[in-house]
Amino acid sequence: MLMPKRVKYRKQQRGRMKGKSKGLTQVTYGDIGLKALEPRWITNRQIEACRIAMTRILKRTGQIWINIFPDKPYTKHPLESRNGGGKGDVEYWVAVVKPGRVMFEIGGVSEELALKALKSAAAKLPIRTKIVRREKWGGEQ
Repeated sequence: MLMPKRVKYRKQQRGRMKGKSKGLTQVTYGDIGLKALEPRWITNRQIEACRIAMTRILKRTGQIWINIFPDKPYTKHPLESRNGGGKGDVEYWVAVVKPGRVMFEIGGVSEELALKALKSAAAKLPIRTKIVRREKWGGEQ
């Protein structure tokens, strides 16, 4: 499971997901990537499911880059507990994903295999996504 080894604070406030992604909006490491089109919290289990789906299709060829990491704790009170008593315990970890963020990248494989792997990963995510290619020098795709 993906989760941080150490954090400065055990519990965090929820925050806001206003605006577009600040960085990693282009394919940087691989040849083709999966870009988010809407804001959402992506859980550690969803990221892991995408990773497994992609590696099964690629069969240990090529390379996968995961550009998101679940570093935000999600807290929840136990069922049937009354109000009060402070903030609940950490249930799982999430990555904050804003529109425009390239979440996964693939390189070193044929384009049709990479497309198949990214479509499989997109099916595991709760957001709309878009497959983007690396931009060549000069601005053309």
